[in-house]
Amino acid sequence: MTRIRAGGRKAGEIREVRVSRGVQMHAEGSVLFEMGDTKVVCAASVEERVPPFLRGTGRGWVTAEYAMLPRATNTRVAREGRTGKVQGRTYEIQRLVGRALRAVVDFERLGERTITIDCDVLQADGGTRTASINGGWIALWLACSRLAAAGSLPGIPVREPVMAVSVGVVEGRVLVDLDYAEDSAAQVDMNVVMTGSGNLIEVQGTAEGEPFSRDRLDAMLRSAMRAGREILTTQKAWMRGGAG
Repeated sequence: MTRIRAGGRKAGEIREVRVSRGVQMHAEGSVLFEMGDTKVVCAASVEERVPPFLRGTGRGWVTAEYAMLPRATNTRVAREGRTGKVQGRTYEIQRLVGRALRAVVDFERLGERTITIDCDVLQADGGTRTASINGGWIALWLACSRLAAAGSLPGIPVREPVMAVSVGVVEGRVLVDLDYAEDSAAQVDMNVVMTGSGNLIEVQGTAEGEPFSRDRLDAMLRSAMRAGREILTTQKAWMRGGAG
């Protein structure tokens, strides 16, 4: 029997996206980004300094940090700061978020300043890394918009949107935006990061069991690109609402 998706979603349908801006009053840009039951707070902090390798170059930098709160999942996870050890998965995700956002930033226009995007998962139901990228881009855009409005930048250095979505094969079907139950049962799991113009930034795909074919890979990419355009429509609608 074919699995029925939660909420009756079709195979190519993403979960409901909700965006709440200004959730942290002290951050230059912040947002609560929700995709279904996955909720991530993303905050952008601006510092008037850059890493040593960029000093004197006139270029800025964007980086990211990621953490999952202890009860983001169905069992409590110890805070990594308390254990004194950052898990490999955490490093992997925060590096992915940083790479994804740097791909669309004009660093000369940003100037010698660093923007750090903190992504904290309040609740996890699959797709926390893709939600972190989607929310992180909004937080970045908000921070740069504030700098530009204050006259600190000649213009917004973020060239275009970034979207990310998960896609996988579950019971032989290609599904987009997997929740936790689907991700746990997937034969193939993939995350796709792309720009608003449709170019790919990163593709992470793994066979959890049997290897998959090139045709199946192409089908997953097509589904991810369609889902990405849906996320882009949401982003454009949000941007038309202003940068407050």
